[in-house]
Amino acid sequence: MTNSITPGTALITGASSGIGAIYADRLARRGHDLVLVARSRDKLDALAQRLRAATGRAVDVLPADLADRADLARVEARLASDAAITVLVNNAGIGAYGALVDTPVERVDPMIDLNVTALTRLTYAAVPGMVARGRGTIVNIASIVAIAPELLNGVYGASKAYVLSLSQSLAHELDRKGVRVQAVLPGATATEFWDVAGVDIGNLPKEMVMSADAMVDAALAGLDLGEFATIPALPDAADWQRYEDARQRMRPNLSHTQPAARYRA
Repeated sequence: MTNSITPGTALITGASSGIGAIYADRLARRGHDLVLVARSRDKLDALAQRLRAATGRAVDVLPADLADRADLARVEARLASDAAITVLVNNAGIGAYGALVDTPVERVDPMIDLNVTALTRLTYAAVPGMVARGRGTIVNIASIVAIAPELLNGVYGASKAYVLSLSQSLAHELDRKGVRVQAVLPGATATEFWDVAGVDIGNLPKEMVMSADAMVDAALAGLDLGEFATIPALPDAADWQRYEDARQRMRPNLSHTQPAARYRA
């Protein structure tokens, strides 16, 4: 991201507002051209015009509802065919706040479609070309509920745990192939997410809520530091490493010919 070669183009989903729009601003100021993806053409056009004027970068808009398979396929095709794309920011997502038993199932399918299916298909579309070119960055916006699913709706937490797990697997698979993978795990962030989830963000403790600008700046700083997982609010990065070390310590004992002794009569 900070090397001397041309930064290339960044494709950002959910780019019309909030975290996605801030990523667009920051990456344009770092020298990237942009492809902005979101449902609202009007918002995308307004953002693109502002960013072109402020940064001089080329900004393309690609209106798409990623929960719609035809629209999703158009974005996949762009990722697969545009060799200039060096960064994919999988930011688009929706959430729910209430308990699973209190959440209508009709709200679950769109969440899985966007948070899981669309993110997966876009990643699949982008990675082969990046590997072939030996260069690329995938930024997947997960959430702290990926590791603390008790905090919000269970399906939302599970969808973000999927994003983290996919990112971990990709980071391992793509190691030494020139493609970076970063998982970003924000805590409560002041965006429209809460309106969609049906929560008044004003009811959350103020000391818990980070501005979207601060969150994105921290995420990019984490990327510059070479982090795989960036938790913007976490004071001690060693806490993540201890979490990861505990997971790795279990690996040698996860699969054996016999059950553990405690399960045998």
